[in-house]
Amino acid sequence: MKRVLLAFVAGFAATLVFHQPMLWILKTMGMIDRAPYDMKPVPPFGVPSAISLAFWGGVWGIIMIAALSRIRSEKLWWLAAIVFGAVLPTLVAGLVVAPLKHITMPRTPAMVAVGLLVNGAWGLGTAVVYRLTARSR
Repeated sequence: MKRVLLAFVAGFAATLVFHQPMLWILKTMGMIDRAPYDMKPVPPFGVPSAISLAFWGGVWGIIMIAALSRIRSEKLWWLAAIVFGAVLPTLVAGLVVAPLKHITMPRTPAMVAVGLLVNGAWGLGTAVVYRLTARSR
């Protein structure tokens, strides 16, 4: 149970400290129009978008840490965290979440790159926060 809670906290925090700053970098570079830390309320509870995204980052953190738990190589563990973060949430966002929300997402190489960068940063951040919090316990 402790590992699950730490994984959730790591994913939640990584969304705010790694994912959203990567959005800011990409916006500053002119690659995207979306601003980080969006506080627009989202249904059904009216929670700010950035907090809702962080919650789902926490859920993904639980999944990612569980998936990486069998990897014994330190280097491979870090690489897997980045690849997991870059690929799986990006695919789910584009192929599952967007259609469910009736959102048309541009499926261009640039948008795929944005998804991979932002979510890869989240994966790395989740791994960093998880390792820091797990070691401090």
